[in-house]
Amino acid sequence: MDNKKDYKASLEKKRLRRRVQQYRPYFFMGAGALAVLLVIILAVKLLGKSGAESADGPAAGQETTQDAEAVRQSQEAESRLAEEESRHQEEERERQERQAVVDSYENLGIVHVEGYLNVRKTPSEDGDIIGKMQDCSACEILGQEGDWYHISSGGVDGYISGQFVVTGEEARTEAIDLVQLRAVVNVADEESLNIRSAPELDPGNIVGQALNNERYVVEEQLDGWVKIASGYISSDYADVRLALNEARKMDLKAMAISRYNNILVSKVTDYLNVRETPADEGNNNIIGKLPSKAAAEILETEDGWYKIRSGQITGYVSSDPNLVATGQEAVDIAMNTASLMAVVATDRLNVRKEPSLDSGVWTQISKTERYPVIQQLDGWVQIELDTGDEDSEGEGAFISTRDNNVEVRYALEEAIEFHPLQEIANQQAARRAQIVNYALRFVGNRYVWGGTSLTNGCDCSGFTQSVLKNFGIYLPRVSRDQANAGRAVTSSEMRPGDLIFYTNSRKVVNHVAMYIGNGQIVHAASRRSGIRISSWNYRTPYRIRNVID
Repeated sequence: MDNKKDYKASLEKKRLRRRVQQYRPYFFMGAGALAVLLVIILAVKLLGKSGAESADGPAAGQETTQDAEAVRQSQEAESRLAEEESRHQEEERERQERQAVVDSYENLGIVHVEGYLNVRKTPSEDGDIIGKMQDCSACEILGQEGDWYHISSGGVDGYISGQFVVTGEEARTEAIDLVQLRAVVNVADEESLNIRSAPELDPGNIVGQALNNERYVVEEQLDGWVKIASGYISSDYADVRLALNEARKMDLKAMAISRYNNILVSKVTDYLNVRETPADEGNNNIIGKLPSKAAAEILETEDGWYKIRSGQITGYVSSDPNLVATGQEAVDIAMNTASLMAVVATDRLNVRKEPSLDSGVWTQISKTERYPVIQQLDGWVQIELDTGDEDSEGEGAFISTRDNNVEVRYALEEAIEFHPLQEIANQQAARRAQIVNYALRFVGNRYVWGGTSLTNGCDCSGFTQSVLKNFGIYLPRVSRDQANAGRAVTSSEMRPGDLIFYTNSRKVVNHVAMYIGNGQIVHAASRRSGIRISSWNYRTPYRIRNVID
């Protein structure tokens, strides 16, 4: 009996060995340690069961069940090994793609900074800010000037402080982990892409704008849309790819504001007096005027006053918060006010009727003024001069940008020099001073073509007619007829209250202004500007008339 049991036990062990040999190839596929471990566990399990079954013999069908379980476990092991191998391959492919992104930079720099690092136009703390770089942003280093790196990043070519930049092999090693799936905005340089609160075209869901070349980490890709941290952008105008973050161009309006370190904006509807000293001495210490929504740099703060610099004027304005805005309030007003202007860099610049050097020069403009831009063309800018007595919608006023005599940028108005006329004892001079000071009361009021109301709106000739009518001086209604009133005087002879006339491109008088002294005029300029103060030669004068004496 014992011999039979021994025989059965021996037979069972042989069967076990055969099973192990039969399934050994499954366990060793992929040369994984996990398969070896499963073989050991299975062998121990079968050996234990063989002792228990040796007395009565194995139950019917039990061997088949065990075989199936062994196959299943082996297949699962193979599947896990295959998945692991696939994952490793995917990681290697992604690593290679990340490496390719890093290798696309010849001389990589990685920025480390709290907040933003300014990209400046020149290698100086005083250089204009033209872009910003977030922490861990990348750049191509083009050269070095002292402590500054000349870089290219996100379409911005400028300079950054070298103390915040990691370079060389350290930058390349670090950059591998900074590569992410990003949406790179692809629109024209002068355009922006709307960021929306929902993935749908709705005028009411715009929450921001993205500029060309800006990069945003992709959170989700939808049909026609890409979800980023601040909302959704159209996938039609964004390239989704692995990339490093790069610099962002300054918004053109933000660039205008970035010129001020501590900005102040006038909140009055007309003009705010700029004084030579921090005291209200009536007309005695006024040296300038800060137009409505004009900007200034705060230099100092004194009790009830700000010392400011604006344009060519340095002086004092009231710190009354009803009159001026500072801090974020000033920034918000400035962002809504900044407009595209032509800033002239030469004493006089030719204005032509058509955007061509073959077109005749019909007037000249001065660098003392900033001129609103209507449109930009290749090598030319169309500007707004004034509206005049007639509808000048189609009137051309083009200046060339080819000789770098004009800069077109978003800008804010600034202070103008101004000295009030004193109503002196001389009766004739006193009358002129009264007329000018009366005209200045209406600065800031609306321009209305055909209007004659100093308070509700008037055009240029309606303004001069109504001002002088208040002093018993009656003029024709339109500027070309007013140009024949009174008597002609030269620019060296003109006095406050005299009228200065200007022509359109056809050499026909179409605009009139009142001289107020100190080389300045007051006039109803245009729908955009309203009644304002300008330089008397903001464009070439045609005729000057004395209509008072």
